[in-house]
Amino acid sequence: MKTKAFKIALTCVVLAAALGGLMYTTLQGGTEYYIHVDEVMQNPTAWQGKRLQLHGFVADLRQRPNSLDYKFDVQFNGKVIPARYTGVVPDTFKNASEVVLKGKLEDGGFAVDPNGVMAKCPSKYNPNTAAGS
Repeated sequence: MKTKAFKIALTCVVLAAALGGLMYTTLQGGTEYYIHVDEVMQNPTAWQGKRLQLHGFVADLRQRPNSLDYKFDVQFNGKVIPARYTGVVPDTFKNASEVVLKGKLEDGGFAVDPNGVMAKCPSKYNPNTAAGS
């Protein structure tokens, strides 16, 4: 009776350890924080090197001529982080557009990952327009 209980307990421990190890290795590289620019700027050193999804608005957008290299500022609630990106951007990516950027905060600013620019579409809803007019 004791050996059967021991075997069941050992099996449960092995399965729990395997499941825990699998979850740890799976989540270790894929964890990203979704955060606004003003929250990052409260303590930038705490966020350096971590995977982030940075939410804000584009300002001072600059593109190097004849290239896909972009430099711009991301701002939210009066706080600003410089950012850089190389690649194709969405059509709605322009000054004052709302964006979520995937990447890492580094010493020189926010380094956006390839395909890490998501520009939100402006709302077409206008509350000042009366229905049927």
